[in-house]
Amino acid sequence: MTTPIRQHLIDPEICIRCNTCEETCPINAVTHNEDNYVVDPAICNACLDCISPCPTGAIDNWRIVSTPYSLEEQFEWDELPEEDENLTLEETAPGAVEEALEDEVSRLLAEAHAGLGGKSKPPASASTPYVNLYTRGEPAVAKVAGNFRLTDGTTDSDIRHIVLDFGSHSFPVLEGQSIGIVPPGVDAKGRPHHVRLYSVASPRDGERPNHNNLSLTVKRDVAVVEGVRHEGVASSYLCDLKKGDEVKVTGPFGTSFLMPNDPEANIIMVCTGTGSAPFRAMTERRRRRRETRGTLLLFFGARTPGELPYFGPLMKLPDRLIRKELCFSRLDDQPKEYVQDRMRKKGDGVAALLGEQKTHLYVCGLKGMESGVTEALESLCREAGLDWKSLAERMRDEGRYHVETY
Repeated sequence: MTTPIRQHLIDPEICIRCNTCEETCPINAVTHNEDNYVVDPAICNACLDCISPCPTGAIDNWRIVSTPYSLEEQFEWDELPEEDENLTLEETAPGAVEEALEDEVSRLLAEAHAGLGGKSKPPASASTPYVNLYTRGEPAVAKVAGNFRLTDGTTDSDIRHIVLDFGSHSFPVLEGQSIGIVPPGVDAKGRPHHVRLYSVASPRDGERPNHNNLSLTVKRDVAVVEGVRHEGVASSYLCDLKKGDEVKVTGPFGTSFLMPNDPEANIIMVCTGTGSAPFRAMTERRRRRRETRGTLLLFFGARTPGELPYFGPLMKLPDRLIRKELCFSRLDDQPKEYVQDRMRKKGDGVAALLGEQKTHLYVCGLKGMESGVTEALESLCREAGLDWKSLAERMRDEGRYHVETY
């Protein structure tokens, strides 16, 4: 029995024969005769690069078929064939693989924004980001310019600062955006590994200013199940990279978790672990521009100083640039302290900042921190005579409240 697939087709009724799709396709899957532009099912890998440039949308058509329509059939069409309602697409159907891989990025972004009220608007003063410049079908290729361990070698937490150089590929990013990493190889079922998203840890002018590079903060994902050690595919791939290795990159991604350009904006940053990546980018942006008019306030949690990424460089940053509240939950002879605990202790100052129209609040890290941070915000606002629920809704509507958790 033939397994149905999802075939990419062009609608001849609305196609204006402008040749944009054929010029755009990176693998020459689009061709034409005197009548129609068509997609070769034997070549198309559903990279979607041709979709957005099409001026009419004729290129964005799909049919579930048991046997692909041939080029000869498509050349003869005056209109698209009707959908066969009796056919359904299995999750593991060959034609569904690439679509599922592309949808994975959208799913990851949706999950990241799902907590604490959902996706917000970008800050009013933020620059307009570039997104989706590179896809799985046509990725950018970067070279590793450096891979440095950030955490103490005596700890189990292996967190890396990885610098990627894009060479001749233009890859513009803003503080708060993410990129996709394409791990090589396939999974146990023979399917290509999913793209994984990582927040950019460097400002818009690069890890090294005015060079075409960026940095990531990556933790090796490790789980022990019934005594067997399992490492994350993408994180281990990245953490094991050597200088000069090549990496396939998609993106950039992200249109809302962006830094305000207003130098007088107050920015409250709450994070754990690698959730510090976008905040390093924001802080470094202000440090390089010598902008100290707006307040930077960082609540950063880890188990110990040795497991806190960028601990050394953070301690060297002056208080006039950034106020640092570092919280540790596994120090000997000291009670556990999480970011929400320190937020309550500093409640008056946090509430005062939240009451200012120029204040932006960002939360980034593990999903488990959400409830504690919310409770702390509700508590400190209540003590200051503010209603956090209504304040959060207003800040979100105004592009001043942003959450990304994973």
